[in-house]
Amino acid sequence: MNTCVIAEDEALLREALLERLAQTWPDLDVVACCEDGASALEAIAEHKPDVAFLDIRMPGLTGLEVAAASAEASPTTQVVFVTAYDHYAVDAFERGAIDYLLKPIQPDRLAATVERVKSRLGDRAADTASVAELLRQLGAQLRPSSDQPSLTWLTASAGRETRLIMVDDVIYFRADNKYTTVVTADGEALLRKPIRELLDMLDTTVFRQIHRSTIVNLKAIASVVRDDSGKGTLKLRHRPETLVVSQPFMTLFRSM
Repeated sequence: MNTCVIAEDEALLREALLERLAQTWPDLDVVACCEDGASALEAIAEHKPDVAFLDIRMPGLTGLEVAAASAEASPTTQVVFVTAYDHYAVDAFERGAIDYLLKPIQPDRLAATVERVKSRLGDRAADTASVAELLRQLGAQLRPSSDQPSLTWLTASAGRETRLIMVDDVIYFRADNKYTTVVTADGEALLRKPIRELLDMLDTTVFRQIHRSTIVNLKAIASVVRDDSGKGTLKLRHRPETLVVSQPFMTLFRSM
């Protein structure tokens, strides 16, 4: 039985893709459904599925970034990008010979894509290079756009005190159940917002995800060491603790 990871942040579209896949490829085992790029990357690294359906525009890592990192974490996984109409992206996909699905997904297009994926199972010789070329061509163009400027300050709780924290002073964010711990040189505070909601509010040239539950300020990093298992450890400039970069994220981290 072939295996699959699905990454789509919109619940209705995710359910629709699951339903259509069940009809088109009934013996496909969906081992993980993810709502953001970080979860998708870790799921691909863990399960090493035969195929991954990746929404391009997701919170945090884009589908293209996930695909690029997955080429090292799970080189046999075939990727199918899912996208709303974008003629620049579609043109690049056509020229790169990489499968894509346009939203809303049409049954005939999905059926044709499934047949191509099946025919290529076990043969990934050209895909990694094609994904790299897509990244080079499209880059920031396919990162989710927003009319809002990047977050510059936030309010967080430290005991009974409510603190005003400038985002530039944040060393890292750490997921804390439904909330987020904000860590600065002066201590910690609790932000009543899940880390997933922060991803598209931060300046991605400064803040990067190094783990599904951790976002770090690149300016706060003193050094990074990679161990034999492929994981990385970050030493920070103004904090004594170290942070772990999970193995799937090391590829993205090295490309910064």
